[in-house]
Amino acid sequence: MKNQEKKAYFVSDIHLGAPALKNNKERELAFVSWLNEIKEDASHLFLMGDIFDFWFEYKTVVPRGFTRTLGKIAEIADSGVEVHFFTGNHDVWVFDYLPRELGMTLHRDEYKTQLGGKKFYLHHGDGLDQSDKGYLFLKKMFTSKTLQWLFARIHPNLSLSLGHRWSKHSRISKGISGEDFKGTSKEGMFIFAESILQREKFDYFIFGHRHVMVDSPIGESSRFINLGDWINYFSYGVFDGKEFKLKQYNYRGPRGH
Repeated sequence: MKNQEKKAYFVSDIHLGAPALKNNKERELAFVSWLNEIKEDASHLFLMGDIFDFWFEYKTVVPRGFTRTLGKIAEIADSGVEVHFFTGNHDVWVFDYLPRELGMTLHRDEYKTQLGGKKFYLHHGDGLDQSDKGYLFLKKMFTSKTLQWLFARIHPNLSLSLGHRWSKHSRISKGISGEDFKGTSKEGMFIFAESILQREKFDYFIFGHRHVMVDSPIGESSRFINLGDWINYFSYGVFDGKEFKLKQYNYRGPRGH
């Protein structure tokens, strides 16, 4: 396939292994099926955060599970596709194992890139809403090297249990819908993107985190994208070198891989 026919894919908020959800296996099978389909024409795969509902790596221990997902991502990376992984608020404790084992590039903050002559601003989206003081405090705690070191001293059986317990009481357990979107004049990430546009021109701002599907004009000629999730929408973004589209995946059950 010619390079110009290749596509960049964007996906976020899969929340694999979420204890608040009852269909984790089915959602992982759907995600792997989607990965299997896009690998044929993908040039880039951007995993935009919260792929895992909880993740913590010790130096010699990693969480069990997600074998199908990890194997498929490794296969895609081995085939020459650029795979980029953004840490979200649920998988902020991804360290060096996944990048080394799977061949991914890890991003803990914004990532600016050009595709097909278009400029992209990419970020999971957490911590960008400056009005959310509670979460900003939590993020400072989660990214503290001291607290990460202390957490790593806890036996994995207990630490992962604590992590899943915290995750179970996150907003996923309360249900999430598009009604959660506040509108562009009140949405923290949209306001943040507007502030970036005052300093630097981007064609696309792409975020996750908010679990809503949004494709909105911003500024004079830019677009603000929120990718949705794989809880309510099974949604993703695709850029074919000319235009960006926000789509939903129609999973029809187990398929050959």
